[in-house]
Amino acid sequence: MGAPEPATANSGGRRLVHSHAKEGDIPGTVDLSVREGDDTAYGQALYPVPAKDPNDPLQWSPVRKTLILVVCSLYSFLSNSALLGPSVYIGIFAAEFNISFTDASNLISYANLAFGFGSLLLVPSYHKFGRRPVMLGSLILYCGGLLACSQVTSYSGLMAARVVHCFGASVCEALPVQLVNDIFFLHERGKRLGYYTVCLCFGATGPLFAGYMLNGGHSWRLFFWVEFAFGAALFILAFFVVEETLYHRKSPDDSSSSERQSLENEGEKPVAVESSTPEPEVVIPPRKTFVQSLKFWGVYEKDADFFMMIVRSFTYFLVPHVLWVITTYGIYIGLGALTFNFIFPLKITAPPYNWSQLDSGLIAVASFLGYLLAIPFTPSSDRLAARLTRKNNGIREAEMRLGVMLPVMFLAPAGLIVFGFAAEKDLHWVAYFAGVVMCNFCSYFYFTFTLAYAIDSYTSNISEMLIAMNLGKQAISFGMGLDLLDWVTEHGYAVMIAGVFGAILLANNLALVVFMVWGKRIRGFMSKTWLARVHRESVREVATH
Repeated sequence: MGAPEPATANSGGRRLVHSHAKEGDIPGTVDLSVREGDDTAYGQALYPVPAKDPNDPLQWSPVRKTLILVVCSLYSFLSNSALLGPSVYIGIFAAEFNISFTDASNLISYANLAFGFGSLLLVPSYHKFGRRPVMLGSLILYCGGLLACSQVTSYSGLMAARVVHCFGASVCEALPVQLVNDIFFLHERGKRLGYYTVCLCFGATGPLFAGYMLNGGHSWRLFFWVEFAFGAALFILAFFVVEETLYHRKSPDDSSSSERQSLENEGEKPVAVESSTPEPEVVIPPRKTFVQSLKFWGVYEKDADFFMMIVRSFTYFLVPHVLWVITTYGIYIGLGALTFNFIFPLKITAPPYNWSQLDSGLIAVASFLGYLLAIPFTPSSDRLAARLTRKNNGIREAEMRLGVMLPVMFLAPAGLIVFGFAAEKDLHWVAYFAGVVMCNFCSYFYFTFTLAYAIDSYTSNISEMLIAMNLGKQAISFGMGLDLLDWVTEHGYAVMIAGVFGAILLANNLALVVFMVWGKRIRGFMSKTWLARVHRESVREVATH
C-alpha cells in the first residue's frame, strides 16, 4: 500500500485509495507500475483508477462490495436452479398433460431461451435507469412467474409461466458481471467472477432438490413454491443491500473542478484535503447516507440510446474475444444444463438400472462435485497474471491469466466420451457421474476465465457486450437441447454426445492456444477497426473496460 491518507468525515471514516495506473495503446495492455502514494495489490498499482469520491463504487468498503456480490450470486443460483430443476419432472409432465417427452422437455428448452433473450431488454434498461431498480423489478417478475407456475393446470399455462419467471431472472446472467466490473479492481475480478460462477454452476443442483421434494408425497408444484419463498426473501435482502453502482468516473484532469461545481450546485460546503504532494487541491464530496442509498429512482441516462444499444450489441458477435465467451458458455450450458439433465433421468429410470423417479435427479451430485473440486483454483488466474506482470516490469497483458486453463483443456471432451459411451453401452452408473464430473470441472475454468479475459481485452460498453454474450450463449444451448432426445434416438448416444458434441467442445477448448499465442495481435488489430471506434464512442463508464 501507498502512504496512508487521513480519513475525513466526508469519506465516511475511510481513507480513499489512489492509483496512477494507465491503459496502454492496445486495450488489454495496462501499465501497473507503482508511483509514490499509490495503493497496491500484488505489488502493482490499482486499476481502474478510482475517483477521489467516496461514492465511487471502487471506493466502497469491502463489506459493502461483498454483500452486493453475495446477493447477485444467490440470485444467479436461484434462477438457474429454478430453470433446471423441473428437468426431473419431464416424465411426470408428459403423463399429466398427455404430451410427448420431447414436448415436456421444451418446458426447459424454451425457458432457457427466454433466460438469455430477456437481457435484450433488461440490460439496456439497467443502463438507462440504473442497476438497482432493474434488479428489484426483475426479482418481482421472477417471483410472480414462479407463483404462477405453482398454480397453473395446463401445459400452455405452465409454459407461459416458465417463460415469465425465466425472462425476469435473465438479468442475473448479466448483472453480476456488470457489478463486478463496477465495484472491483482489475486484480480482483478473476476471483470475484469465480465466486459468481460457483453459484451459477451450483444452480445445476436444482434437479436434485426437485427430485427429493417428491419423496414426501408432494407434487411438482412444491418446487416452485420453495423457489418463490427464497426469491421473496432475496428481494428483501437486495432492497437493503444493493446500492446503485452506475457511476461516471471522470478523468483526473477534470474531476476536481466538476466535483467542486457539483457541491456548489447542491448547496454543500466543499471540504479541502491537503496533499503532501504538489498536486491541485482535492475536493471530496460527502458519502451518501444509508437511507439515501436505498433510493431506487432518480437515475436516468438521457444520453443512453435504448434501442441503439440493442442494435449495437449484435456487432459484438464480430469481436473474437467475445465470440469465444459466447461459444464457451453456450456449449457448456447446452451440455451441463440440458444434455446431462435430459438424458440421465430417462436412462437411469429404465432397464437395466430401474432407479426410481425420486433418484433421477442424483446426476446433480456429480455436477456439484465437479464444480466443488474446481473452487480452490478460483484465485489462480489473478495470481498467475500478477506474477507474469511483475516479470514484465509492471506491464499487464490480458492473456497472462489464460495459462491456468491449459491443464484442463482436454478433460471435458474426454468426459463427454465417457458419458456418451456409458449411455450407449448401458455401463455402470458411476461412468455417468465420472463423465459429468470431468466436464463440469473443466467448465468452471472456462466459464470464469474466458469471461474475465474478454472484459480485460477490449474497450467496450460492458452492457452491450453482455447482451451479445447472453443472446449467443442461450441460443447455442437452446439449439443443443431442442429435439435432443429425437437426435439420440435416431443416431445413438455415442455418435451425438461423444462424437458430435465432443468434437465441437474440443474445437472450442483449443481456441485457448490461439488466444494465448496471438491474442495480443488480435487485440491490436481489432483496436484499429471501424468496429472498435463504434464501441469506444458508446463507452460511458470511464476506465472500466
